[in-house]
Amino acid sequence: MTSHSYPLVVDLDGTLLNTDTLHESALQLLRDQPASILRIPGWLVRGKAYMKRRISSLTELNVETLPYNQPFIEWLRTERAAGRRLVLCTATDRSIAEAIAGHLQLFDEVIATDGTVNLAGDNKARELETRFGKQGFDYAGNAAPDLAVWERAREAVVVNASRTLLATAKARCTVTRVFEAPVAGLQVWRRALRLHQWLKNLLLFMPLLAAHQLSNLQAWSTLALAFVAFSLCASSVYLANDLLDLESDRLHPRKRARPFASGALPVWVGVALAPILLAASAGLASLLDSAFLGWLSLYFGLTCAYSWLLKRLILVDCLTLAVLYTLRVLAGGAAVGLALSFWLLAFSGFLFLSLAFVKRYAELELQRTTGRTKLHGRGYLTSDTSLIQTMGITAGQASVLVLALYLNSDAVTKLYRHPEVVWGAVPVMLFWIHWMWMQAHRGRMHDDPLVFAVKDRTSLFAGLCVAAVLVAGTVTW
Repeated sequence: MTSHSYPLVVDLDGTLLNTDTLHESALQLLRDQPASILRIPGWLVRGKAYMKRRISSLTELNVETLPYNQPFIEWLRTERAAGRRLVLCTATDRSIAEAIAGHLQLFDEVIATDGTVNLAGDNKARELETRFGKQGFDYAGNAAPDLAVWERAREAVVVNASRTLLATAKARCTVTRVFEAPVAGLQVWRRALRLHQWLKNLLLFMPLLAAHQLSNLQAWSTLALAFVAFSLCASSVYLANDLLDLESDRLHPRKRARPFASGALPVWVGVALAPILLAASAGLASLLDSAFLGWLSLYFGLTCAYSWLLKRLILVDCLTLAVLYTLRVLAGGAAVGLALSFWLLAFSGFLFLSLAFVKRYAELELQRTTGRTKLHGRGYLTSDTSLIQTMGITAGQASVLVLALYLNSDAVTKLYRHPEVVWGAVPVMLFWIHWMWMQAHRGRMHDDPLVFAVKDRTSLFAGLCVAAVLVAGTVTW
């Protein structure tokens, strides 16, 4: 008999998919029905198969957007075209397995967990041996429990396995083909932790700059520690947000390449790492003033509320983003004991509201060009694009108006030797606000406007001009 005379049995999680459907279903349950998570231990008491059935009955994975192992699937299509029988055999609940098989149109049969028996490890090995006989099938898997199946199979196909598991499989089985696991390098981790987003936390230093206390070395060291604490907290939140937003990210032309959405990192890694980063952030924040810890706690609570609910509410989402930006300024002031003026908070609020609208406008414009009528996971329609643009530009102009009124106040004469020179910041800011909106209108805006501004030469030049004007207004000529 030729190799194609034997059925090829294929595992699902980690083999056919670059993710685990149980983990993703549990995250979806956490997002949509948080109270149901408390019922999982009770379900697990009745068996893992029963737990999987209950979770799958309360959730619905979008099987069209899941991160499939494309090189492996292409090989399976070749095997099928050569006349080979393909069987999907998985510990995943049958409802999910059949939905995936129906989407791929690749398998002749589906064998899956049925709510009673968890079809993994020895259970899977016995089931396949009963159906096809010992060494009457070939098997493709990826994890340690698959060793029991490979030992009873004729040949083993190892997919996405660690080097240790691959060596063990070669010692105990006949391995005929290996599909190497992708390596999660530093670039993948940098994107998962959103290290580039740490630039936003430089706003912590704004109160120190506004108070003209650049020579206060103690304040600089305090704010440096606050910056690290805030950044670790932010990365924790970004991980949680990406895990709860998997489906929406996979429907987005750019966000679908994010590490968890694409399957470059397993979701359990994010679930484990997020609380560790949060604990480290709280530990560092406890070394600073208690007021800073309070603002950091408020930031974390508000970002959680944003991830779970607020980002789905029109206008509320952008207002929340503006508040989150402004909270960084408030936290920076609290860390070094500086009181913030009404002018600084009003300017920050309007400016960051405009940038929040820029972010949403760019997403809506991108979805509109792809033919979609709604932004998935948000409350906006693509027909709202022009209105969002109008509100955002208005908020940006309001921030410049606040700046102009501040520069005409008595407070300026106490901080600047030449207040009239500082007026030069007004036209520069007015230009920059409209420049950002022009770039968004032309489809050049990054998903995050602050990240775009750091990379944009015109924005950097505008920032340099503002800094030069402030310095010129401060020093003695």
